[in-house]
Amino acid sequence: MALCKTQKIPWADFSAKHRRYICRALESRICVAEGAIRSGKTIDHCIIAAAHLERCQDKIHLASGSTIGNAKLNVGVCNGFGLEALFRGRCKWGKYRDNEALFLYTQTGEKVVVFAGGGKADSYKRILGNSYGLWLATEINEHFDSDDSRESFIKVAFGRQAAALDPLVLWDLNPCNPHHRIYQDYIDHYRETGLDGYLYEHFTIDDNLSISEDRREEIKAQYNPSSIWYKRDILGERCVAEGLVYPDFAEHTEDFLIDDPIRWAKENHKLFYKIMLGVDFGGTSSYTAFKAVGITRDWIVAVLDEEHIDSMELDPDKLNRQFSRFVQRVQETYGASQTRADNEESVLIRGLANTATRNKLQTRVMNAKKLAINDRIKLTNLLMAEKRLVVARKCEHMIDAFQKAVYDPKSVKDVRLDNGTSDIDSLDAFEYCLEPWISQLVEGDRRTYQPLFLK
Repeated sequence: MALCKTQKIPWADFSAKHRRYICRALESRICVAEGAIRSGKTIDHCIIAAAHLERCQDKIHLASGSTIGNAKLNVGVCNGFGLEALFRGRCKWGKYRDNEALFLYTQTGEKVVVFAGGGKADSYKRILGNSYGLWLATEINEHFDSDDSRESFIKVAFGRQAAALDPLVLWDLNPCNPHHRIYQDYIDHYRETGLDGYLYEHFTIDDNLSISEDRREEIKAQYNPSSIWYKRDILGERCVAEGLVYPDFAEHTEDFLIDDPIRWAKENHKLFYKIMLGVDFGGTSSYTAFKAVGITRDWIVAVLDEEHIDSMELDPDKLNRQFSRFVQRVQETYGASQTRADNEESVLIRGLANTATRNKLQTRVMNAKKLAINDRIKLTNLLMAEKRLVVARKCEHMIDAFQKAVYDPKSVKDVRLDNGTSDIDSLDAFEYCLEPWISQLVEGDRRTYQPLFLK
């Protein structure tokens, strides 16, 4: 008889802390894993969830993230260690009452894991109507919560477990502001009150034995050691976001400035393989900002040109004329481009697209992706820390924006202050340029691309 071989998951050794957490979690009711990035928190929860699903009596279960995509990526896939890998050959993706779901075939019958996003005020609506046994939430601090138990995703999810036969809650998160309500109302509150069946564990990147020491050092090198992101992601500490958003740039501005991007590129043997234009439409008290950004083959970002228009004086016709002139100016120096514009202004975007077509401009106008602002901030700080960002000296608005951006000291969440003291329009327009390439820019991918646009 032929031997049937199946693909196996490439497990590394588990540290004593991880082994202890997994074993204790199977005897607990609410489990929270907090700590540094890449510390193995979510993988632990996928393993715990799989073991629970094999033996529990409940059929319907919930996996949530800030978005449904986040939930599917972190829990369903989890870099090859998620539920679809743990149940390989015994699962299939599909729909359950119009929700994305993973159907599992376990030792105790069919189980359905419903995937949902929990980050918006109306996210709770997607999880109504079901009774859930297991609830696995990744990045629980990014889930919407409020005092109104009818609208809080967290409170509604807890309520949906009321009839469960074998309820289990698994939460993970990277540390955030210590005053965040996720700590005060739930995580620390449960510890202080001695909630029965509650398990908490803190992990660091050193607890993950699958990451080599060299790789850990590479990860640490991607951060500015003085930033809140280093303290949270690397050290696993809770800390308040305060002060300057881009301290590297503010303290060492001259190190990031170049006089002539073309000359800089040639002297440093750089080639721009993408020219990106970003457009942020200002409100009644701000500016409409145009930014031109070049990205080199080795993932260095250069702010090339900019233009600001007083929104009080702006009408659609003037906007289109100014945009046409800006694109032509960039086109004459750097060549063809792609434009990403604030997708909240669909009528204005159509006007820009029609202008580009009518004037035969070498740019394609598209909606900005509008990724989470803090993800954009982390990317920019990474580029600055690795000295992969330069700014043309003539781009005074961009320079001023990087120098003056600060966090809102009154917010318990990480919020970039937007009260007119800093140029948020410039920051948004710049960030729209980078969003399509965020994965490559974060990883610093060094694959070879054909140069397209440098003249």
